[in-house]
Amino acid sequence: MYVSPNFQTKKALREAVAAGKEVRVFEPGPFGRDTLDGKFSVEGPHYPQPHKWYASVQVADGKVLKVLS
Repeated sequence: MYVSPNFQTKKALREAVAAGKEVRVFEPGPFGRDTLDGKFSVEGPHYPQPHKWYASVQVADGKVLKVLS
């Protein structure tokens, strides 16, 4: 599962969420979920770049509310 925008570091993700910017989660491909609520694992940057970071996030209505780890 990925976040949008495509953050290059977990630090950038944390800073954006802390600043109140809209960060959404999505699952690529035709079988991805539309609306998400709960705790999810995300990774970045997006494919085809190699993944350099992983995080657990709290999500409501597809938006990241908090970076848990």
